[in-house]
This record gives sequence, C-alpha cells and structure tokens, in this order.
Amino acid sequence: MDFYERQGPAALGSRLRRLGDWMADEAARVYAAYGTTLQPRWFPVFQVLTEKGRASVSEIAEEIGHSHASVSQILGEMRRKRFVAFERSARDRRSTIIKLTPRARAALPRIVEQCGDVKGAVDALLAESGGRLWEALAAFEQALGRQSLLDRTLAMRRGREGDAAQIVDYQPRYRTAFKRLNEAWIKEHFTLEKTDRAMLNDPEGNILKAGGHILVALVGDKPVGVCALVPHGERCFELAKMTVGKAGRGRGIGTQLGEAAVAKAREKGATRLYLETNQALEPAIALYRKLGFTAMKGGCSPYARCNLQMERPL
Repeated sequence: MDFYERQGPAALGSRLRRLGDWMADEAARVYAAYGTTLQPRWFPVFQVLTEKGRASVSEIAEEIGHSHASVSQILGEMRRKRFVAFERSARDRRSTIIKLTPRARAALPRIVEQCGDVKGAVDALLAESGGRLWEALAAFEQALGRQSLLDRTLAMRRGREGDAAQIVDYQPRYRTAFKRLNEAWIKEHFTLEKTDRAMLNDPEGNILKAGGHILVALVGDKPVGVCALVPHGERCFELAKMTVGKAGRGRGIGTQLGEAAVAKAREKGATRLYLETNQALEPAIALYRKLGFTAMKGGCSPYARCNLQMERPL
C-alpha cells in the first residue's frame, strides 16, 4: 500500500483496479464456501434477469453499465453452464431475448442467503472503514459522468500551459507570423478570400491605421496565436483574424487571446464587440460563447464562408 500512498490520486485508477481484483478474489472464496455454482462476474446479469424475468442483451448492458460485448461474453459463459436460455423476440425476430433456466432458478434460494450474509459483512466492513465509501463512490461516478477524466486532465494542462503564453501587442516583426497563422487556419477549413488577403498582406494599413489593434500570443519568443480588433461602427470592434496554430492548441491560449481582446476593446472605449464565423466551427463557437458572445441577426458579410454573426456588449 505504501506505493499508492506515495503516488496519491494520480494512481487512483491503478488502486481501484487493485481493490477490484482483491474483492473479486474474496468473492470467489465466498462463492466457493457457499457451494454456489454461479460465478461472481455473472452476478449483475443474473440479478437483472431475476428482477426482469427476461431481457435483451442491450437492456442488460444498459442496466448494469457494461458494454454490449462484455454482456454477450458473460451470457455465453452462462449459457454453456446452462444458466440462461436464448429465444427470439415475438415482437422482433431479429432480437434475442435471454431468460434464466430452471437450473439457475433452483440455485436462487442459496444465492439469496449468500447475498444476505455478504450484505451484512460489507455493511460491517464499511462501518469499520468510516462508512462513507458507498456514498463517495456514487458521488464520484456522477461527477465522472458529468465530465470525463480526459477532459478534466486536458483542462488542467490547458491551465498550466496556457499560463506560459504571453499576450503582447503587435509589432512589425510579427507581420509574417500574423499572415502565416491565419492563412494556415483559413486553408485548413475554407478558401482564402479577397478581404483575407487585404488584411493579411497589410495589417498595419488595414487594421492598425484604421484605429484597430492586433494581439500576439507568444510561447517563449515564438508567436503561436494572433487576433485582431477591427473598427466596426461607432464604439464597436470586430473580433477578427483570431487563430492559434496547431502546435499551440488545447492549451487555453485561444481563451487568453479572447480575454485579452475583450479587455483591450474596453480600454479603447468600445461598448460592443462583434464577430463573424461559420456554424461548422463548433470549438470556435464554444470559445466565443465562453467569452460572452451570443448569436445575432447581422447584415451582409464580406466573407462567403460566414453564416453566423455574434456580438457581446462591453
């Protein structure tokens, strides 16, 4: 146990797997002591069929939270030991219905006795260990269902690595990066258009001299993301040409750029931000919503790819 104490929560999965293996071994010993022919890993399937009388593979899988393949494998083992029988559904001949055999039902009284004794033993074990494990497991599973461990881990990475990005004002030495990053993103999803070329070839003349602003995200001294504030009507800026290169994605840099752009727009006296995008760009739209943008009915766009316009009051 010292190993898991040293590793802490990072080894949670390994520790739970070890505990699961331990409990499986203990369960096998209990089943053997009671002379039960049912196998421990069959128990959830057996209980569903005991309660329902009959069910399909999909119904059992959904009830116990196992995969269809896992349930099929267990049922195959139970069928070979003559614990279940298969039959075609009367409503849908393509569907197979499973039910317990007389042999399985004959074993039920002994299994009920065993379950009662096991429940008493586990209740005592839980009380001895603090009594909150069952509730904690339920709460843990619910939290994991709301957001996966992968998503939570990547969020931690984005927070950690995103903090390493520095947002700076545009300088002429970033001209090439501004063009390169935007051209790569546009070509990844769409086609470069006339308005794109004008802004990317001369950002100073078409954005800065018009009263706009450009922000650059640096990791070290390397530009990995950019965005622009383009004047758009009275006290309004368009959030435009916002992109993060592939090497910098998934690290929270887009959020940093967006938040910096919102702050800069306020600093420049804007009361509203506006942007144009495409409904197919779901990750980008999710970021815009996170930044406070909502869909609006806008006017004619200079971009053929634009089919969604969004705004945010400041």
